[in-house]
Amino acid sequence: MKKFIITTDTTCDLPQDYLNQHNITLLPLYYNLNGTIYGDTTDLEPKEFYSIMRGGAMPNTMAVNPENARQKFSALLEQGYDILHIAFSSPLSGSCSVAATTARELCEEQPDAKITVVDSLCASLGEGLLVHKAVQLKESGKSLDEIVTWLEKNKLNLCHLFTVDDLHHLHRGGRVSKATAIIGTLINVKPVLHVDNEGHLVPLNNVRGRKKALISLVDQMEIRIKDYPVKNDIIFISHGDCLEDAEFVADLIKERLGIKDYLISYVSPTIGAHSGPGTVALFFMGTER
Repeated sequence: MKKFIITTDTTCDLPQDYLNQHNITLLPLYYNLNGTIYGDTTDLEPKEFYSIMRGGAMPNTMAVNPENARQKFSALLEQGYDILHIAFSSPLSGSCSVAATTARELCEEQPDAKITVVDSLCASLGEGLLVHKAVQLKESGKSLDEIVTWLEKNKLNLCHLFTVDDLHHLHRGGRVSKATAIIGTLINVKPVLHVDNEGHLVPLNNVRGRKKALISLVDQMEIRIKDYPVKNDIIFISHGDCLEDAEFVADLIKERLGIKDYLISYVSPTIGAHSGPGTVALFFMGTER
């Protein structure tokens, strides 16, 4: 079996030590903050990024650069690898399309090359959890094609639940109306949202107060795992510089659902630019999104 490597995007939000341990290559997405482009060789620490956002700065984001994708894929092909690329949800970014186009062009130029692009229909550590599942399968001896088959069969069982602290960031991204953002802020409404089967961000419900919103994430998880035939061995939680809230959710899951293993990491700036500081997102396998 020819050796292959797993690649993904910076929006997977996996910690750097995990990426290093499993030899995962990233395609960077970019963001413009106060006139400076970040995302590849130049980047901000997440805590600094969110501090700047709290000061009022509003970043803009950009997809994967086609030339950068070509360079990274080409370098791996030259090392003799086939490539499995797990891409950021296509409805949320053009990055999946960039990766797919680059893969097709390189495979046409190099008939022996193999690059398979999977549209994860996932975001943040949802994308990261799908990558983690692929890593587990690879390390158990599964082939690239076998992993792709599993990913396509199971990716719609990868559940995303999240809440935000500031509705105005969702308004900027077109997720809620200006009136909803203003009124919701005044009466302390916190939305609970998810990523649907088409890979879009969709509101689920609204609750009053931050703590109730965090509890609602676990309520919704309990519904989705009830009839899922395989117990989650690990859950992933990402946050927009609010570690204590992420840990509160992890502790509540351990107490109520008995799942003890979890990974917590920051929401990357490219996604955090749209969700804002105070975001908490929960990812796991369930019966449906």
